Amino acid sequence: MMGSDMLHGSNSGGEDVIIGVIDTGIWPESRSFNDAGYGPVPSRWKGKCQVGHDWGSKNCSRKIVGARFYSAGVPDQFLETDSLSPRDHNGHGTHCASTAAGSAVEAASFHGLAKGVARGGAMRARIAVYKSFWGLGFGNTATVLAAIDDAVHDGVDVLSMSFGIDENSFGVLHAVQKGITVVYAGGNEGPRPQTVRNGAPWAITVAASKIDRSFPTMITLGNKQQIVGQSLYCLGKNSSKSSSGFKGLVVPVSCAMDILNGTDVKGQILFCTMQPGDQDVFQQASQYVQDGGGSGVIFAQYTTDLSFTALDVCQGIACILVDLDIGKKIASYMDDASSPMAKIEPARTVTGKETLAPKVAMFSSRGPSPDYPAIIKPDIAAPGVNILAAKENSYAILSGTSMAAPHVAGVVALLKALHPNWSSAAIKSAIITTAHITDEHGMPILAEGLPRKIADPFDYGGGNINPRGAADPGLVYDIDPQDYDKYLRCTIIKRASVHCNATGMLPVYHLNLPSISVPNLRSPVTVSRTVTNVGDVDSVYHVEIQSPVGVRMEVDPPVLVFDAKNKVHTFRVKLSPLWKLQGDYTFGSLTWGNVGKVVRIPVAARITIQDFYADVA
Repeated sequence: MMGSDMLHGSNSGGEDVIIGVIDTGIWPESRSFNDAGYGPVPSRWKGKCQVGHDWGSKNCSRKIVGARFYSAGVPDQFLETDSLSPRDHNGHGTHCASTAAGSAVEAASFHGLAKGVARGGAMRARIAVYKSFWGLGFGNTATVLAAIDDAVHDGVDVLSMSFGIDENSFGVLHAVQKGITVVYAGGNEGPRPQTVRNGAPWAITVAASKIDRSFPTMITLGNKQQIVGQSLYCLGKNSSKSSSGFKGLVVPVSCAMDILNGTDVKGQILFCTMQPGDQDVFQQASQYVQDGGGSGVIFAQYTTDLSFTALDVCQGIACILVDLDIGKKIASYMDDASSPMAKIEPARTVTGKETLAPKVAMFSSRGPSPDYPAIIKPDIAAPGVNILAAKENSYAILSGTSMAAPHVAGVVALLKALHPNWSSAAIKSAIITTAHITDEHGMPILAEGLPRKIADPFDYGGGNINPRGAADPGLVYDIDPQDYDKYLRCTIIKRASVHCNATGMLPVYHLNLPSISVPNLRSPVTVSRTVTNVGDVDSVYHVEIQSPVGVRMEVDPPVLVFDAKNKVHTFRVKLSPLWKLQGDYTFGSLTWGNVGKVVRIPVAARITIQDFYADVA
């Protein structure tokens, strides 16, 4: 976990906090779930250890305090490839659980890559497992909502949910009303807009960002020219043959399967140039080389981070990604050489400031929320690319917003231990308002896409997570969980669905969220926000306004003075359109600052002149 040392040191890693993980189960024998040194399970815990044919009561521990499984409505073909128990035969749930709360494990690595201490965000927190997904990851709303109901009864403090079934974040309202903080993955359908999932305002929805770690891979051409790509290639258990030494380079007209089919790749390296939307070609060509006894594949691609899919389809061969500039150098060499050759070295690990990070991952789903555009989603970005965590008895590198969400769940657990009286809304506020919007060099955080661009709130919400800042945010935007019904009238049906209706209610942008989004700004709109001082008792905060383009934003009062008697202040924000047009979203921010504190919320606004307008041309 990046940047959480202060939190770990201040509250024993969240030992009395229980994180519920709804996923594919868990592998209890992993070193990441060692319970050595733990005290008794908290007496408030009401959960159970549900046994199965490959899971006994002893598989629960002082670390894994409870385990259940749910199979109602799951087709037999998924159950037949799994086991009716909490055990994880997929690996996804184990990876997520260890990311959120794995115990510290020395010298963990993926065949030598990313070697170091593997630990969860809240490495001393307890884990409760709710297996709701089966086989390759099939689940349904019934299994998930049943797990949520049991988690509420059992007494979890945090729910970490990394999955992408139909919108169900509204089904956790009763959990939030019981004091549970809910963290959801935002989805992997980016960089297309309006793809973010789990848009409920009471949940924390997480985007994926890249970290300051890369895996450079040396390629030596037959003319001795050396170039560098990226891969997860290593000479280990996942390699069926050594690629040391030069191999022939093969370049087909296209790497599409209908053209590639019949090409002899045995013992050779395939070279492909990819175009936007060619992810299927990447996977199919890799599989073709593997099936055909090839040595490896070099993919030249536009600048992006497609490598997050590489590991799953590159078992036993070298899959190297290079950009188009390097790809042209390889192609030029192949044109000049009578028998083009290349040698691929195993990847190595590089960390630190030499790698530009963080950046929002290309696959990370983007806002605005198609259902509730007046709620900025995602809320926050967290590490989700090439994350090393437990899988069965070893460690694996996986990518996705599934990996990002448990990072945030771990931070939430530490914040709950540090601030046990904070509400879920206060914790969410602390995370959003202290997030980073620049990297270590002071450069704006970028978002991968077509093309790469400076990130905005629909890419990463408040920014990239800053655990140290969230521990001491200065001010928080708090919400009574019962207040959600004033804006989204929700009917909760136990173990079924939750229906929420915003029609006829107050506009959702009046909810005291740590963000403002007005998707239909035609005339001046005034919203109120209330902040609570959780920092120094005597504090003075001054406002700094960055108005969205085309919008005038005014804040009254511009100064907030807190003391022992005045811990809460309400201010008003007026947004006025400067133009009359059918526009698009523009972005700004509203920041309260004093010495050493910056409390920033994102602002989005879209100027409109019509109720219904198809923005397609």
